Amino acid sequence: MENKFIIAVYVDNQFGVLTRVTGLFSRRGFNIDSLTVGVTESPEYSRITITMHGDEHAKAQVIHQLKKLINVKKVEVLENEATKRELMLIKVKHSSGTRTEIMTAVDVFRAKVIDYSPAEMCIEVTGDPQKMDAFVALMQPFGIMEICRTGIVALDRGSITLLNK
Repeated sequence: MENKFIIAVYVDNQFGVLTRVTGLFSRRGFNIDSLTVGVTESPEYSRITITMHGDEHAKAQVIHQLKKLINVKKVEVLENEATKRELMLIKVKHSSGTRTEIMTAVDVFRAKVIDYSPAEMCIEVTGDPQKMDAFVALMQPFGIMEICRTGIVALDRGSITLLNK
């Protein structure tokens, strides 16, 4: 049975490391659902957060192969209790008749209008992926012009960190 899982990878912040990590997935025939990468609390390291679908064998194989890469310092699967967030920018059409309805949805979803013109608005939404999907479904009738999503970033709850697991 296929499950969705999140892998946190702590790597050297060097040229070519991301290419090696993503190349591992393509060589093995695994699809990445989302990938985010950024510098960590220590500038010499980056953290890559990868979400993918697969069975337990695929998950174990990916983790094993990632740990073999020279610039990889730590690999962990984040469990369900991890804090997960995503950022989405969505541009929707509006008119004087729909503006209030869209603004009500923005308030309910604790989103933020970041750009506004007479015929469209750009909205920033953060939260878990299900929240993003629900907001997209709510905006469909108004006319979505464009969507950009970052992919998931995640941290373990409490005092646990990737490096002290």
